[in-house]
Amino acid sequence: MMYGQTALMVNEFRGNQWSHSLPGSTEAAGIDVLKSRDFFQEPKWYWIGVEGLIGFIILFNIFFTVALTYLNPFGSSRAVISEQTESHEQTDGIGVGGSIQLTNNESSSNNVTSSAIQEEVQRSISSKSSSVTEATIGTISIKKKGMVLPFEPHSITFDNVVYSVDMPQEMKEQGITEDRLVLLKGVSGAFRPGVLTALMGVSGAGKTTLMDVLAGRKTGGYIDGNITISGFPKKQETFARVSGYCEQNDIHSPHVTVYESLLYSAWLRLPAEVKAETRKMFIEEVMELVELNPLRQAIVGLPGVNGLSTEQRKRLTIAVELVANPSIIFMDEPTSGLDARAAAIVMRTVRNTVDTGRTVVCTIRQPSIDIFEAFDELFLMKRGGQEIYVGPLGHHSKHLIKYFEGIQGVSKIKDGYNPTTWMLEVTTTAQELALGVDFTDIYKNSDLYRRNKVLIEDLSKPAPGSKELHFPTQYSQSFLTQCVACLWKQHWSYWRNPPYTAVRFLFTTVIALMFGTMFWDLGSKMNSGQDLTNAMGSMYAAVLFLGVQNSSSVQPVVVVERTVFYRERAAGMYSAMPYAISQVIIEMPYIFIEAATYGLIVYAMIGFEWTAAKFFWYLFFMYFTLLYFTFYGMMAVAVTPNYHIASIVSAAFYGIWNLFSGFIIPRPSMPV
Repeated sequence: MMYGQTALMVNEFRGNQWSHSLPGSTEAAGIDVLKSRDFFQEPKWYWIGVEGLIGFIILFNIFFTVALTYLNPFGSSRAVISEQTESHEQTDGIGVGGSIQLTNNESSSNNVTSSAIQEEVQRSISSKSSSVTEATIGTISIKKKGMVLPFEPHSITFDNVVYSVDMPQEMKEQGITEDRLVLLKGVSGAFRPGVLTALMGVSGAGKTTLMDVLAGRKTGGYIDGNITISGFPKKQETFARVSGYCEQNDIHSPHVTVYESLLYSAWLRLPAEVKAETRKMFIEEVMELVELNPLRQAIVGLPGVNGLSTEQRKRLTIAVELVANPSIIFMDEPTSGLDARAAAIVMRTVRNTVDTGRTVVCTIRQPSIDIFEAFDELFLMKRGGQEIYVGPLGHHSKHLIKYFEGIQGVSKIKDGYNPTTWMLEVTTTAQELALGVDFTDIYKNSDLYRRNKVLIEDLSKPAPGSKELHFPTQYSQSFLTQCVACLWKQHWSYWRNPPYTAVRFLFTTVIALMFGTMFWDLGSKMNSGQDLTNAMGSMYAAVLFLGVQNSSSVQPVVVVERTVFYRERAAGMYSAMPYAISQVIIEMPYIFIEAATYGLIVYAMIGFEWTAAKFFWYLFFMYFTLLYFTFYGMMAVAVTPNYHIASIVSAAFYGIWNLFSGFIIPRPSMPV
């Protein structure tokens, strides 16, 4: 900046228009201006400035190249948390065979043989009850595993559900005349307690779309058809209180522990009448069910950077939903991105969840044979949003194989071949054209379809003596409790984030000492106009330096938490206001310490007038200035799609505020 500014000043003030002399001076006006501000006056400084800037460009590019060549990636080492401490006794209360032990050595896939994985998966699903697949809701024997909080099992049925969106403009330009694009074409089915259903199909079949429609996660488009919960029409406000949704991306606050994540979710989602002791007992049971006890004090961390592994994060996602004590749980691809061993651990968790008597539906892509065996029923869709098989799988997928092999022209499955791969291969659009059939029509003319229609009809009628779901309030907890819970989580998120909180404090102290040294005893110097300008400049620079730093540093922190906020709000944990209030309040003590540290150091070193009133006014304005800069940074993140756009928008406003603050250009000189 010195080289650039000096070169510009010499270039301007050595020009012809500044060559005239001012009254009472023998030198050119331009030279007087440069001397008054102690700038270099020699013409050579123009060329020195140019050389200096080019030199820095070359120097920084050399550093850039050297750093890329010799420095290792930052934060790429993953924290491997051993589950060695987990005891085999833990699984006795869960009802499934042996726990999987992960050690540093075993985390390498090279050390895990396929037979070991297969054996592990078989152990994971050994508790599956095959009788559940053909059973109806009235005859299911639900083993609730002695959970301290009871829940009411619910079935969900949907009949002839059609989901459409407005036709995209690009498709209209290609000559399509319809106003709506239909994504689900009249799908029907029923999901029941104690039955694990796989929602499958090729890409574009509408698996996630159907799940989002049933879960109430679709905020746009048009939904037609009947959806009932235990025979009563579905109302999203009440349904959100008895359902859970495990998203494909495992989104959690990075600086809290596993136990705190569960405590927070249970605090906000369990009914207000559940006592704190009962809530904690229930959390312990869920942690045992999902096998998270060895990880209870582990920090969640950022995905792919530190903290929990992908498989551990998946189990945490399931546990966070389970502590809300839901009756119906939707899971979007719980095994995606996992190797066979990790997928087996997650599927055992899912199976344990189903065995408590809950209704669980999973979208899944192409599972291994063993993982596919963990499911009780299959809801298979084809491209275009239509179902082609809805029914039981049976042992070794015998019902599924029998159904498709019964269709004329469909090739028989080879011995040992994965039924899911075979099923997706024989039901492609190309196969339909080759065979001259429509699998949807075949299904809708089958006995299986008629049986499903009877089942949907039975489950669409309320059971005798049952009551429709009703809750007196939208959220489980009061506004005040929401505020307290959100503030509690924000406290731990900030306390365990020294790269943000401690570094900001350190930066403030260093800047304060630097300013104090630069402007030492400036407050007592009142001999010239320049002294006054310097005093004002010290205040102006302090506000801008620290303010911009605060605004910029808060944005990455808010970005991570905002993503978590979207998930938690969709789950019905709280409204936006308590979250925003807690985010604002948690910043206040940190910024107060920052402002007090800076104010005390700078005020003393610069030597401003030592009166209580003046000092506290100085502190007051520093505090509120840092507050508005920080809150501006938060707002910039909230109103923009991502952090990168937020930083660009913020930088534009820093420049505007800098220009119009009244220091660079005095207010009367600003053009209207």
